[in-house]
Amino acid sequence: MTTIGDLPEDVLVELLSLLPARDLLRSCRLVCTQWRYVVDLNTLWKRKCQRDGFYRQSLDRSVSDWRTFYMLCHLKRNLIKNPCAEEIFQHWTLDANEGDQWKIEDLPGAHGNNMPDPTVHKYFVTSYGPCLKSQLITLKKEGYWNQLMDEKRPEITVKDWYAARFDCGCRYELTVRLLSQDYIALEEFHPEPVVIEQWSDAKWREISHTFQNYPAGVRHIWFQHGGHDTQFWAGWYGIRVTNSSITIGPQTSS
Repeated sequence: MTTIGDLPEDVLVELLSLLPARDLLRSCRLVCTQWRYVVDLNTLWKRKCQRDGFYRQSLDRSVSDWRTFYMLCHLKRNLIKNPCAEEIFQHWTLDANEGDQWKIEDLPGAHGNNMPDPTVHKYFVTSYGPCLKSQLITLKKEGYWNQLMDEKRPEITVKDWYAARFDCGCRYELTVRLLSQDYIALEEFHPEPVVIEQWSDAKWREISHTFQNYPAGVRHIWFQHGGHDTQFWAGWYGIRVTNSSITIGPQTSS
């Protein structure tokens, strides 16, 4: 009597690649030695990448571990919660809230411009005193286990968007730290603050940084941004921020 175990390897790869990754690793891999061997095959995970739209032919030379590549692509999403002020200040810690304090406004705002991304409708705006807000991301809670972070060192990409009003100068600053289990900074991105003069073009600008080859032991990511206006006008004339993101993805460069 023929059983599923009698199927050729390529057919078994095709069948098992239809199953969710969780089932493959937690159930199928434990069925028998043959299934464990097939689940561990690079070809199976490459096939799953093809099925889920993660595969490009140009990746063939740079990806050596298709299982890790698949898992990172599957997990990839924005780890910043409430990046565009749709949930008021939920998920954010207001580290500095001076002047007339942080406020949320609708795009484009007074003397402002719309975002390049038409799906973004709101922004956070600062006042005449220092305004800073932050989020702390615990990687294990987001599905990134310790061994994955330490052995594969996936790329961590940070992006933020900021803009000034046309009629008022302002200052923007950003700090992102990769932290250990005990919240010790292992690596930091802290560019020079951006000072925008009065009568600027008020366009939205993106700042971006990718952490690569960082030390082992990264367990948290701390993101903080904000600023203030430089005219010290009462109200909300300071830097505007929105659409912040932190994503973790596979390292594909050789």
